Amino acid sequence: MKKKSLLFCGLLAALFTSCENPAIFGNEETEDPQGNLKVSIHQIEQTPFSALTRAEAGIACTRLNFVVYDEFGVRVDQENQQSTDASFGTASFQLPEGDYQMVVLGHSSNGNPTLTNAKKITFSNKIGFSDTFLYSKKITVTDEPENLEVELKRIVSLCRFVITDDYPEDIARIRFYYTGGSGAFDATTGFGSVASKQEVFFDVDSDQKQFDLYTFLHDTEGTVHLTVTALNSSGDVIVDHDFDVPMKQNQITWMSGPFFVGGGSGSTGVTITINTDWAGESHVTF
Repeated sequence: MKKKSLLFCGLLAALFTSCENPAIFGNEETEDPQGNLKVSIHQIEQTPFSALTRAEAGIACTRLNFVVYDEFGVRVDQENQQSTDASFGTASFQLPEGDYQMVVLGHSSNGNPTLTNAKKITFSNKIGFSDTFLYSKKITVTDEPENLEVELKRIVSLCRFVITDDYPEDIARIRFYYTGGSGAFDATTGFGSVASKQEVFFDVDSDQKQFDLYTFLHDTEGTVHLTVTALNSSGDVIVDHDFDVPMKQNQITWMSGPFFVGGGSGSTGVTITINTDWAGESHVTF
């Protein structure tokens, strides 16, 4: 079998910060530095709304997952990284010649998603949901050098829930429970792949009135049913409201209002950037 080197030189730039416990693949401490598939990320490129700036890698996402699947969708290898890792942004794989699906995922969850199946990459309520960026493409490993330019694109939708009135004195937590979106997505389409029941809790801070809720839609747009519940320190319900939230992929929907009253030998170089420009936003007052 002929050997081949692929070099992924990644270029990612950003303005704001955007589980399975899988078998250990490509451990950075023991990986072969001469692996024939290498992915390197140096910066994150992000264009939020009106400005373009550059920042150190790790601003748009704190975790990276590099996953290689064979032509039948079977995971061949993967490497998971955190922004605190010395090797953050560089992954190496040793692959035989052949056809593969290369998936690069950037996110800021509290753990790594289930990556066994490219058509069902799953985040859980436990590890949380965050701004998420994806690159997915079929590649062919041969004995010839190849240069790829890879751009990770946002695939989530965001509901930004804003409470405009004062908190009751006895409030301790706020629960957001929503359906209609998905906590899992198909890496070949970027759309949600299961009917999820997503749940997020926030401890109340008097200075925090804005809460960000992420989901993967099943199409470019859809409606998420959201239940928002304010709880006291004993877990008793203070206020409970339901909302139907219109959402679009790569778009922010703002929900705001008074909640408590009224309502081989060759090498392959790959330049990686992350497009973190939200496509648009909608405002809904409750």
